[in-house]
Amino acid sequence: MASSPSAARIHWFARLEHRLHVWREGRARRRGRAATIVPFPGYGGPGWVRVVGRVLIVPPQRSTESGEPASVRGWRSFVGIPVSFAKVTVRIGETTHHVVADRGGVIDAVIDADLAPGWQTFTVSVEGQTPVEATAFVVAEKTSFGIVCDVDDTVMVTALPRPFIAAWNSFVVDEHARLPVPGMAVLLDQLLRQHPGAPMVYLSTGAWNVAPTLKRFLGRHLFPNGSMLLTDWGPTHDRWFRSGREHKLTNLRRLAAEFPHVHWLLIGDDGQHDEAIYSEFMAEHPDSVAAVAIRRLLPAEAVLAGGRADQEEHAEHAAPWVSAEDGAGLRDLLGDAGILH
Repeated sequence: MASSPSAARIHWFARLEHRLHVWREGRARRRGRAATIVPFPGYGGPGWVRVVGRVLIVPPQRSTESGEPASVRGWRSFVGIPVSFAKVTVRIGETTHHVVADRGGVIDAVIDADLAPGWQTFTVSVEGQTPVEATAFVVAEKTSFGIVCDVDDTVMVTALPRPFIAAWNSFVVDEHARLPVPGMAVLLDQLLRQHPGAPMVYLSTGAWNVAPTLKRFLGRHLFPNGSMLLTDWGPTHDRWFRSGREHKLTNLRRLAAEFPHVHWLLIGDDGQHDEAIYSEFMAEHPDSVAAVAIRRLLPAEAVLAGGRADQEEHAEHAAPWVSAEDGAGLRDLLGDAGILH
């Protein structure tokens, strides 16, 4: 019997990756290890919530005497075994929903739920394990301002585009050694204080594997809580690796469709493709952009990152477009543009 068209489109490397995950999962289960769910901060609106997380078999986590996770090298974030197509139970209030993870164990589902605006909690569980608390920020219907912020070289100094540096930062560097971009935590905090109820979304091409590390980093350096939209590294059905640019554009377009009344402040840097991505999105959805703030890499950072991205042209009549080397500089320019008081 001929194979189905959908099966024929799956890249051979994706099939190989899946077989490797299945083999690792079977080996781990024979050792008595069970699946667990790692929830990530999601978001929602009136009548719905986007639940995000991942089902994994993970090694025991080391902790300090204070209960904080011990010093962790980057490679440890990638040793978890994804559980493909796991059935997940989501309980919101008195209502129970069932969703299924994808091939990489990632859960990304929209569920009907009537939750009050602001940060809300619910539980998720898998395979009868103890339910785990998950969070989501619910955007009020009258909210008109939101923030989308890149992570690498925008809130965290990583110099990611250079392959060797990317590998070093992702797999070797201790998470406590990562440095925040000066002034960015203060900028984001001030923006949210002046726009109560605004959604804060961290949109990155980083892998879901590093989400727990990223969350600890943000908390340690006093960045505000926010929803996380990362990606799953590895092959897709039809290509070797996922497109980071497409990941960002797809989620920006989705946010514009889900919250047509929200004007987004887009924050990124000039070391990757943020300027091009934001320019394209602004051209498609001019009414969805409040302003664009680009953090310019310092000369040494630009060298490590393999240079700066070509500067993008943007229409003079479009939303304000500002650029500075740190959060303090961006804060001053956003003040001049009327985004900050």
